Amino acid sequence: MAKDFNNFDNSMNVGNASNEYKDFSHIVRADISDGFEDSDSSLRPKKLNDFLGQTTVKNNLSTFIQAARDRQEPLDHVLLIGPPGLGKTTLAQITANELGVDFKVTSAPALDKPKDLAGILSTITERTVFFIDEIHRLKPAIEEMLYIAMEDFELDWIIGQGAAARTVRIPLPPFTLIGATTKAGSVSSPLRSRFGIIPRFEFYSAEELAKIIKRSANILNVGVADDAALLMAQCSRGTPRVANRVLRRMRDFTQVAGKDVISKEIVEAGLKRLEIDNLGLEKADRDILLSIINNFGGGPVGAETLAISIGESMDTLEDYYEPYLIQCGLLQRTPRGRMVTEKAYLHLGLENRCSGGNSGTGSSAGAGNLNGQQSLFELFV
Repeated sequence: MAKDFNNFDNSMNVGNASNEYKDFSHIVRADISDGFEDSDSSLRPKKLNDFLGQTTVKNNLSTFIQAARDRQEPLDHVLLIGPPGLGKTTLAQITANELGVDFKVTSAPALDKPKDLAGILSTITERTVFFIDEIHRLKPAIEEMLYIAMEDFELDWIIGQGAAARTVRIPLPPFTLIGATTKAGSVSSPLRSRFGIIPRFEFYSAEELAKIIKRSANILNVGVADDAALLMAQCSRGTPRVANRVLRRMRDFTQVAGKDVISKEIVEAGLKRLEIDNLGLEKADRDILLSIINNFGGGPVGAETLAISIGESMDTLEDYYEPYLIQCGLLQRTPRGRMVTEKAYLHLGLENRCSGGNSGTGSSAGAGNLNGQQSLFELFV
């Protein structure tokens, strides 16, 4: 078994190792969707009954879908709101499957000119579900065109130039637009008002994620102990996308260790190797908290200054890292800037400077919650 561990350890460090193993820094980045994950579409549920979690959203949408199907009408337009990785795209695909209609998908950044939107709308059939991801990033000209398409099922098109220009309205078959956004406040009021169904996604509980992990493990043909599934769930930031990524990495560790079942011990050791602590925080999360503590006295500090200090974009900081840190009670957004909470000091193993001093540095604090996890060498030898 020691030989297996050595081979595994070497595979993590050699220069020609696959990109999948070169960098674990984004293992818990729910806002990044890698090609490997997208290619394994078997993990995505196809029916509402297989979609776990988001009970209120799912039950309401099921009612609306059944009513639209019974009337043979297109479903009202839907705006899905929530952080990345919670299943908005999956639920849009499920909606089309449940309605038994075509599904077309794009993202707002891909729609560069009005003709791009017109090209897609000209190919839709009756009751098609048209999904636009990151809909808050639509350009104004495209958004204006979309208003008429959503309300009147017509496409405004300008023919000619100058004084000879005229507008032609091209009829479209009735369709359902489903938009997804991580920034509800950035969706313009005129656009938002045209959606009839606006569900909001919440982070998943550990119990819900454990069920998702068990289902995914069954599809991947790997056994997983109940306590191992729960531990992975607790470290997955309340996000199914992260849970499935962590599951894949634990499957790798289990396979290289010569085991058939993912055990709690393997998960504990694997999380240490991936630098994921018991709250699901990765190194970048801890760097944010430590930067505020060590460089700015615990805060307050502005978002732009904080983003520069950790080498991330402000959008990534605000859209991805901060929501989960705030939900965990480790970070506060105030009118004066970002501030860490007393809970953050406790989690990092530091003393609040305001109450008597600092007990550690960034490196020692970041490792504080990983020290209790068994090392891979001890586990696999």
